[in-house]
Amino acid sequence: MPSSGGRFDVDVSRQKLLDLIKQTEDADLWNKPDQAKKVMQEKRRLEVSLGRYDAVKRRLDDAVTLIELGEEGADAASVKEGEAELAGLVKEADTLETQCLLGGEMDTCNAYLEIHAGAGGTESCDSAGILLRMYTRWAERQGFKVDTVEYSDGDAAGIKSATLHIQGEFAYGLAKTEGGVHRLVRISPFDSNARRHTSFSSVYVYPEVDDNIEIVINPADLRVDTYRAQGAGGQHVNKTESAVRITHIPTNTVVASQQDKSQIRNRDTCMKMLKARLYELELQKKEAEANKYAANKTEIGWGHQIRSYVLQPYQMVKDLRTDVETSNTIGVLDGELTDFIKAALAQRVGNIRG
Repeated sequence: MPSSGGRFDVDVSRQKLLDLIKQTEDADLWNKPDQAKKVMQEKRRLEVSLGRYDAVKRRLDDAVTLIELGEEGADAASVKEGEAELAGLVKEADTLETQCLLGGEMDTCNAYLEIHAGAGGTESCDSAGILLRMYTRWAERQGFKVDTVEYSDGDAAGIKSATLHIQGEFAYGLAKTEGGVHRLVRISPFDSNARRHTSFSSVYVYPEVDDNIEIVINPADLRVDTYRAQGAGGQHVNKTESAVRITHIPTNTVVASQQDKSQIRNRDTCMKMLKARLYELELQKKEAEANKYAANKTEIGWGHQIRSYVLQPYQMVKDLRTDVETSNTIGVLDGELTDFIKAALAQRVGNIRG
């Protein structure tokens, strides 16, 4: 996709790809590793985008031809097959349109997604657990691989916190606008008087960085704690202190991992997550410098709600940034987030460009 984000112009993208290919043929480029890396990343993005566009166009042409031949020959089966192919292409084209809004430096990367329950005891922990399921289902719907890196049980239900590792192309680009505060309104199942409760959870999303990105971390700036892993019980509950929590003191950044029985491997995972978090902080600083308004729109904090999920007294999910809303609360909480994500990405691109 175009590095600036926005509408995918095929002719412009093909010409840009040709220009990038010429750059890769210049021997001087490879004497500048940073510049060469950016050129190759952009080249790969354009190759992927154009490849997908060409594949969809071929399927569209074939489907139209099949329908036309079927109508000419009164072949109802061929017409039905062609129409079914067109219906599938509509969904795929919508996915490609969303991906055309992605052009950030790390958008193609895997992602870490953290969920933290707000104040409110059991009700908030249960609400955070609902978000955990929602994002797991969303990632699975995208065909991504999802692993739970860190999990802290609520005292009676739900979770205090959890971290998902979402692996797949554009995982970070698609998930990045979900960062912020989420508000849930419902009749609490934990209130014997069946009163309506409002609870909050915070979500934080950051990209997984590869080994080619150099991030210097001073060991003296780290506080490392170990503890027993938590889980659903049975064989998932660790009997030793294999879980690791690392705090980066200068930025007060905290990461934790308990997915492995090995303390050493959990520590390695924590260091990867810490590098990703620190890199994301740098990206946020650059974005803030480029466009202060856009940075304010995407700031993560307890005073910045991005979405409300209202289950009582009516059914409504509304994004407070884009005003996109739906009464299909069951579908949203089961991971149907495409409309919200697409609108938020479009708004973000508009803010940066405008």
